Amino acid sequence: PGPFRQQQRRYQHMDLALEGHTALVSGSHRGTGLVIAARLAREGADVLVHGFEPGQAEAAVAEIGAGTPVTGDITNDAGADAVQQACHGRHVDILVNNYGTAGPGSWSSSTADDWIDAYQKNVLSAQRLISRFLPAMTAGGWGRIVNLGTVGSTRPNARMPHYYAAKGALATATISLARETAGTGVRVNLVSPGLILTPEVQAAYLEKGRREGWGDTWEAIEPRVAADIPIRRIVRREEVADLVAFLASARADAIHGQNLRIDGGALETLT
Repeated sequence: PGPFRQQQRRYQHMDLALEGHTALVSGSHRGTGLVIAARLAREGADVLVHGFEPGQAEAAVAEIGAGTPVTGDITNDAGADAVQQACHGRHVDILVNNYGTAGPGSWSSSTADDWIDAYQKNVLSAQRLISRFLPAMTAGGWGRIVNLGTVGSTRPNARMPHYYAAKGALATATISLARETAGTGVRVNLVSPGLILTPEVQAAYLEKGRREGWGDTWEAIEPRVAADIPIRRIVRREEVADLVAFLASARADAIHGQNLRIDGGALETLT
């Protein structure tokens, strides 16, 4: 097995009884979405791994060692239709709207087109999939929809206002959808990570740490980076995936309409 699958072995099976369920994870050809798809597959779900361009999802399935590839650009209706058609009639009862992206920008530099693009990628990409798969969930009397947000939706920065505004809209849309699905057996929640230790984040901080003279290893640099995080480290992608997998299970049946932050305690708010 490759390095990815070896790393996954460190995170043991949680026995969430996802056998017999089918999960679609948007944007799971890379990044945190890939780890979420791998976790759901390890828990027994039939996972549909999504990519935007031909070959992306296929490569991710090979890396995970499980799943079925589906392809389509969910920032437009035709691409969302293509994803639905690629499911070949499978009853998707777990939908993880992982896809979203932050583009550079500011109040002075971001145009109206930038704001619309952020909304397409971070809100309407999820809405398109929800509108296509929710009816079957409600008809079947069981379903799980997990949207991926950010702690920045409740603590936005001055930079990237278009991104934080879109993620804020996703948060309110999640609660609205939870109200809509009351009494149907469908549970809807939002997972809001803080800083996540992705390869890109680690590489950037390693470069900064070496430049600042903090050291040459991640073990030396992470305590500096995470000095203001109560758990004194950055959240791992696998931990985000564990939370998503739990919310996708029957064990989370009493959790509905919630914004669950996973940031190591960095956001100092009471809710």
